[in-house]
Amino acid sequence: MGRRRETRGPIGAVYSWVRGQSLKAKVALGGIAAALSLAALWATIYDHNQFFVASEAVHAAGILVLIFKLTRLKTCSGLSLKSQELTAIFLAVRLYCSFVIEKDIHTVLDLLTLLSTLWVIFMMRFKLNSSYSKELDNMPRYYLLIPSIVLAILVHPFMYKHHGRYLWAFSMYLESVSVLPQLRLMQNANMVEPFTAHYVFALGAARFLNCAHWIIKVIETRGSFLLPGSTLAVFWTPAVLLGELVQTLILADFCYYYIKSAMLGQLMRLPSAHGMRDV
Repeated sequence: MGRRRETRGPIGAVYSWVRGQSLKAKVALGGIAAALSLAALWATIYDHNQFFVASEAVHAAGILVLIFKLTRLKTCSGLSLKSQELTAIFLAVRLYCSFVIEKDIHTVLDLLTLLSTLWVIFMMRFKLNSSYSKELDNMPRYYLLIPSIVLAILVHPFMYKHHGRYLWAFSMYLESVSVLPQLRLMQNANMVEPFTAHYVFALGAARFLNCAHWIIKVIETRGSFLLPGSTLAVFWTPAVLLGELVQTLILADFCYYYIKSAMLGQLMRLPSAHGMRDV
């Protein structure tokens, strides 16, 4: 289990070369890969609204992976109940705001994702709770909920009326950090269960698509998008972009180990909370 396999062919050669580079070189290569991906998306996708639709579709695909695991394998081992509950909270809040403000395709996708997430929570709490690793899922929810509430009160959009502005901001901030309990659980366990790894990688891909939308929008407007006309809203747009960047960077490290494990053809491991271990 977890034994290293010999990597062959072009992929193995590329991996071996990258692995031999310094940390600074690896960071630079990661930045180049991200920039090339952004350029490819910019050149091929003209309707930027499709980034959000694709992001929500990828998230839904990740949920389908969890549904397969819970129904066929009858276990929720390696899955964080706290992350699922935080996900349900921000989806429910965003869905309410979406019904009030937008009522478009995003509303439908959010509703389907919320229902699927609630089903996952039900299965983990009542049907498969014997396989839930409660002792490893040890990040307190209030560590993430309270800062999200405070930030929503301080920085929120002013284009919406009344409480909707605070709820929308809260859902965005909570979404940015909702995956942290899942990453902590996997870090505590060190070994990452394959279906859970696929699900978290789908979250990483979804976050990258969302982040790509905002970065491309900033580039196309030559930065003016970050400076709205209203002085009251001057902090909100940068906060949105920062929130997307934070979640993308949080998941970028996981995606690195995911791809690394896939290239080696072995079970995935994350560095433990008490020290770094190689895969």
